[in-house]
Amino acid sequence: MKFKKRIIPKAKPKLINLIDKLVLAPINYDLFLNMLDESSDTFFDNPELEFELLLSNGLPLEFDDENNVYLKTTKNSIEEQTFCIVDIETNGSSVKKGFQVIEVGAVKYRNGEIIDKFESLVYAKEIPEYIQEVTNITPLMLEDAPIAETVLKEFKLFLGDDVFIAHNIKFDYEFISDSFEKYNLGKLENRRLCTIDLARRTIESEKYGLRALKETLEIEVDNHHRAYYDALATTYILEKSFSNLDRKKVKTVEDLIKFAKSSKVKDIKKVKEKKEIEPKKEK
Repeated sequence: MKFKKRIIPKAKPKLINLIDKLVLAPINYDLFLNMLDESSDTFFDNPELEFELLLSNGLPLEFDDENNVYLKTTKNSIEEQTFCIVDIETNGSSVKKGFQVIEVGAVKYRNGEIIDKFESLVYAKEIPEYIQEVTNITPLMLEDAPIAETVLKEFKLFLGDDVFIAHNIKFDYEFISDSFEKYNLGKLENRRLCTIDLARRTIESEKYGLRALKETLEIEVDNHHRAYYDALATTYILEKSFSNLDRKKVKTVEDLIKFAKSSKVKDIKKVKEKKEIEPKKEK
């Protein structure tokens, strides 16, 4: 008795797979459009429109002389790149659960200098008591603040296609991206980097929370748990990490992103601890 071979349909690629390919090498524009057309999680049926949407959502795409699409971060040096260091305060854990941003702060940093800043409170009807205690932001302070949609539109323009940086980036990145989608502003496609990951590989410290690193590096920025000031403190952490990088190995921005996330790169604290417990070899 013959059994029919079960045919499992091949899974369609996703945008993240396409972006991963761009990290490795440029892609011919026509081929790139075909790959967009085959992706399962695009917004538009038209790949040209999807390409424009990726640009508007902060993916740093560019063309070379041979009509290939590439990520600017694969060619930009760390000195050439503008980094947008971001921090937010919110009145809850998730946009999908009905919560929102109550403050947005950001610093633009390029080639050793702070070149711009963004700072705004956001109107909200309610702030839980425990969040008021942590942030010192009260409902009274937000009464005359602009509404979330207005602040998010302004922030999206401020961010552009810069590399998005935050301390413990998953929360800030996803919360802002979900907030953008809530107000039909697209979503975040910016390249991103977490300063906790980077600091673990470049800075010796007992702990890597923001407050602990401020103490370790003697960063004198007050108003902890206020968005702009935490973004500013994170900028100084980023600057210190840059000063400790091996520039022979970490040349481009994509090198930096890979370095921060790579499991092959050991935390600097663990390397030091290992050296301290290893027995010295006799000469």
